[in-house]
Amino acid sequence: MKDDFDGFSVNLFQDEDGDWLAHLVEMPGISAFADTPVKAVAELATAWEAAKESYRAHDEPVPVAPARKTYSGQFNVRIDKRLHRRLAMEAGRAGISMNALVAQKLARETAAPTDE
Repeated sequence: MKDDFDGFSVNLFQDEDGDWLAHLVEMPGISAFADTPVKAVAELATAWEAAKESYRAHDEPVPVAPARKTYSGQFNVRIDKRLHRRLAMEAGRAGISMNALVAQKLARETAAPTDE
């Protein structure tokens, strides 16, 4: 199913009326519903293909799933100066750079259950 949606994640659930709803997690505006899960996913595939055709018809790039993008490994984030100071002090005590400290903290906080 993942290849049907170019790497986008699919969320599938049943609503209070018993209909099955499917949407692309990273693009919730692309959705479909039906009376069975299989039909909802099939309708979602049709909606995704139509969305891609619309992007192309308007000379817009088709979105790329986050899992398929290339990342530089760099990003900048602004933080409160007191937090900055605490992080710098913690990094100094640990004998590592602040970048290494923050990377370690982010890795721990964002680790998937299978990563541990």
